[in-house]
Amino acid sequence: MAGPYEQEDTQVPGAPVPIVAVVGRPNVGKSTLVNRILGSRQAVVQDTPGVTRDRVAYDATWRGRSFTLVDTGGWEAAAGDSAHPSRALAELVTAQARMSVDAADAVLFVVDAVVGITDADEAVAAVLRRSGKPVVVAANKVDDAPAEAAATALWSLGLGEPYPVSALHGRGSGDLLDVVLEALPQAAPPERDSGGGPRRVALIGRPNVGKSSLLNRLAGEQRVLVHEVAGTTRDPVDELIELGGVTWRFVDTAGIRRRAREDQGADFYAGLRTAGALERAEVAVVLVDASEPLAEQDLRIVSMVIDAGRALVLAYNKWDLVDEDRRLQLDRDIDRQLHTARWAPRVNISAKTGRHTDRLVPALEAALAGWETRVPTGRLNAWVGELVAATPPPARGGRLPKVLFATQAGIRPPHFVLFTTGFLEAGYRRFVERRLREEFGFEGSPVHLSVRVRERRTGKSAGRARTRAR
Repeated sequence: MAGPYEQEDTQVPGAPVPIVAVVGRPNVGKSTLVNRILGSRQAVVQDTPGVTRDRVAYDATWRGRSFTLVDTGGWEAAAGDSAHPSRALAELVTAQARMSVDAADAVLFVVDAVVGITDADEAVAAVLRRSGKPVVVAANKVDDAPAEAAATALWSLGLGEPYPVSALHGRGSGDLLDVVLEALPQAAPPERDSGGGPRRVALIGRPNVGKSSLLNRLAGEQRVLVHEVAGTTRDPVDELIELGGVTWRFVDTAGIRRRAREDQGADFYAGLRTAGALERAEVAVVLVDASEPLAEQDLRIVSMVIDAGRALVLAYNKWDLVDEDRRLQLDRDIDRQLHTARWAPRVNISAKTGRHTDRLVPALEAALAGWETRVPTGRLNAWVGELVAATPPPARGGRLPKVLFATQAGIRPPHFVLFTTGFLEAGYRRFVERRLREEFGFEGSPVHLSVRVRERRTGKSAGRARTRAR
């Protein structure tokens, strides 16, 4: 949410960005308030309680001051049977919210002013009082002036003055953000910039293939929720992780289901955010459950990455569950069903045990190198000349198309253009692409090949051209 002021609270360039954790019990409007602050619908919002599960970070700005806003799942008081799947998941969500408070510089505690203080609110307030962190109480759902009286009852939480706000309509949000900025620590001296930003890696795959488990394994902590219920992750979750001396930005995404039109509510918006995370990524790690046969969803996800023009790494997870017979069958399935992505680096890993996860970084580096490869024009045309001389394109209409010259139009992914005197058959273009890979590599990257046909001049236009030349 860009503030209307350009004044005293300006961010020192290069200074560490403070963190604000947004906490509260389920369905008090945390994600709606986050979207209001951001000025756009980025957090998944639905009337059903418990839509947000992981802690999800967003970049926010107010009055020229940048800060990181962390949306969290609903914080529930411990109750019920912890062995029940839904109860166990709720406890994991609460644990994530507690971790967000520990890592935050300030806490925005959202309470439903209309409902009033509940036992869950009291439990959260008790934890926040012990945390020692600055806490701002947002009395949400105060949509008009008469409703402000309900906000005064929140003084009894013992966390200071409650600030009335309507996340849905925006009422009072500016005043609330002013108070949040006052609670944040003063900007520290700028740190030395180490150069370009971290490479962006999207972890994608169908539900329950182990994306969140892999992110937690790489991070070395319980960064995102892992549960046997498929579809636990709904918002893309960013995490900066240092591997091999290099910092990477990994994004855990929601599982892509069989058909997008079958998704409803939160799952539908989660699918949109997964597609958006892929668009912002540079390389995608497609996780496949190695213990199960390749599914149509796996093939569709790989095609989605190729169509998006992103570098690709195939990670076959749960390798600890694969026996020798399954390995042989998997190799046959890959050769038969994933022939369009034979160029992608393959790693066989186990997120659960950590087996071969150290091989992921070399595969990522190889895929990004192929994605950014540029071939010098002179070398490219010399190679194309030799290729066409050895294997000319098939004739069309009794005429043999000639390849005049070639150029590389771009990288990320590599894009080549062939200028010809006639149309080239699809089979011949696939042949050229295959030979391009054999000659120049492009491991882990799709390659785009375009053909531009030079129109043949008619006798009259050719005559005019000769007259102008004289």
